[in-house]
Amino acid sequence: MNGMELSREFYKTYGEPMLRDQFPELIPYLAAGLTGSGSECFGYDDEVSQDHDFEPGFCLFLPGEDVVDRRTAFQLERAYAKLPREFEGFTRPVIQPVGGARRGVLRTAGFFKEKTGSEDGMLTLHQWLSAPSHALAEAVNGEIWTDGYGEVTRIRERIAHWPEDIRKKKMAGHLLLMAQSGQYNYMRCIRHGEEAAAQLAAAEFVKSTMETIFLLNQVYMPYYKWSFRALRALPKLALEAELLEYLLTTDNEETTAAEKYDVIEGIAADVIEELQGQELTEAVCGDLEKHAYSVNDRISDAALRNMHILTAVQG
Repeated sequence: MNGMELSREFYKTYGEPMLRDQFPELIPYLAAGLTGSGSECFGYDDEVSQDHDFEPGFCLFLPGEDVVDRRTAFQLERAYAKLPREFEGFTRPVIQPVGGARRGVLRTAGFFKEKTGSEDGMLTLHQWLSAPSHALAEAVNGEIWTDGYGEVTRIRERIAHWPEDIRKKKMAGHLLLMAQSGQYNYMRCIRHGEEAAAQLAAAEFVKSTMETIFLLNQVYMPYYKWSFRALRALPKLALEAELLEYLLTTDNEETTAAEKYDVIEGIAADVIEELQGQELTEAVCGDLEKHAYSVNDRISDAALRNMHILTAVQG
């Protein structure tokens, strides 16, 4: 039983009866599910995941105090805390009185504010540009089992994907970084005799390539420790994962370096083919830098288009 199944069963066994018996008037206003931080919210958990922050808990989302007052929310928190501590061999931790709660009773606005910077999913241009992909992934992952009020579902739908202009701006930035690190700087570092710097260039190429592939799939890239697993499951360019792993896990001796550069160019060609297939670029060449500027030129919003090409790229 994985973490999602564990939480779902715990909710059905104890959560639903508790709500029906003690808070029937709240049911039309709350959402229940499992989303947010934790490998179990992505379906990536395994035995190693169970060493910390792994429990048969679930999330109960409440709207603002104008709908559900603070006293009622507190009573619900107490009822949740009294649910059985043991379930299917796992123990729920004691809920701390301040900060850091991943499960239990959460205010919808507070949850999405933490993940996206916006309480209602109506992100400004600045918020879209600054929100980390892994945080947005945590805002829309997992499952919502019931949402009588509909608020959580509406917000998740609003932020399910990057807006198209933002997607293009981020993609343009990462394509430029792919060009600089992989097509240009990797072999220059080798020729300078800087093998460590060459490996850093390879790592930068891998990181920006992964970001680009997730953008081409219109999927948020999760936290780095789950990024390769998520990449392998994507419908487009998933096969690049093995090649990217090769770039990260091999040395930079002369023969290997030449092979790695060929791999870099092969990956670039695959990415360019997908860009052209999605009609995101008008450039006709193998130079990723030219494709970066071509993608940027296709941004509809003039103000965003004229911002520095690396504006939307996280440092």
